[in-house]
Amino acid sequence: MEKIIVIGSNSFSGAHFVDYALEQGLDVIGISRSPEPHSVFLPYKKRKDAHFRFFQCDLNDDLSEIMKIVEDFRPDYIVNFAAQSMVSESWQNPEHWFQTNVVATIKFHDKLRKCDFLKKYIHVSTPEVYGACQGLLKENTNYNPSTPYAISRAATDMSLMSFQKAYHFPVAFTRAANVYGPGQQLYRIIPRTILFFLIGRRLQLHGGGTAVRSFIHIRDAADGTLRVARQSPPGEIYHFSTSQNISIRSLVEMIARHLNMDFDKYIEIVGERLGKDSAYLLDSCKAREKLGWKDQINLEQGIEETIAWVRDNLDILKQLPFDYIHKP
Repeated sequence: MEKIIVIGSNSFSGAHFVDYALEQGLDVIGISRSPEPHSVFLPYKKRKDAHFRFFQCDLNDDLSEIMKIVEDFRPDYIVNFAAQSMVSESWQNPEHWFQTNVVATIKFHDKLRKCDFLKKYIHVSTPEVYGACQGLLKENTNYNPSTPYAISRAATDMSLMSFQKAYHFPVAFTRAANVYGPGQQLYRIIPRTILFFLIGRRLQLHGGGTAVRSFIHIRDAADGTLRVARQSPPGEIYHFSTSQNISIRSLVEMIARHLNMDFDKYIEIVGERLGKDSAYLLDSCKAREKLGWKDQINLEQGIEETIAWVRDNLDILKQLPFDYIHKP
């Protein structure tokens, strides 16, 4: 049985990757700094007799404990989803983003590079490192980050590349389009829009929703991530995206149609967020050609699935925080 450690297993992407890895028969350990959230956000909780254990540890404070878990378990793969990840909020306390995303993470990498049993370390990066761009971005696009969050992620990506060259550290990178799906945190645009429409609350649309993005279902992203762990040579970067690009306004209009709601009645146009990239669209040909990966779930299907999740859990979700709560 292959063994894998998932850092940041409480995150949306981390929790769904845990679920996907368990489905594929792996022995999984999850590590996150917070206790496991409500099970409505943890799809793997529905699996019985799964090979999964969870440890509450913080990369900033519990590195020795994390390394003991790593050395005792001796995983084939480690996938790291952990990061201070909110873009606009990174302007408010940038030092928190650099402490977690750069200092603590690089300390972790410096320990991991000495683990000779590790076949692959997957660093889940972000297209934010590219900044605002035109056209489809390939994996060798130059970095041009425009927010403290993006700068912190780019810095650690570059540090890892130096580790790979100097120490032959078996790292590979993933960068995905905007992930979404059932179980996503309520402050993200798709579940937030669905929830607000269903409870009759107005949704703020920053900058009028002109920013263009590609949205990828979390199951497709999880499939790609495991393929990278199993198949990628060290030092490689892979993009996961769909061919459908859509403005945030058009996305919200799509959700309104699915819910048979009046878009204009529930939308409030507000100013754009500081440093917001107008577009970053990823070329995913490399993942398709080298890994045999392809996206399976189109946006319309994924929206319907996410609407069903919100409807099925509406009474629970209405009792939970709607907004992002920052933890230093």
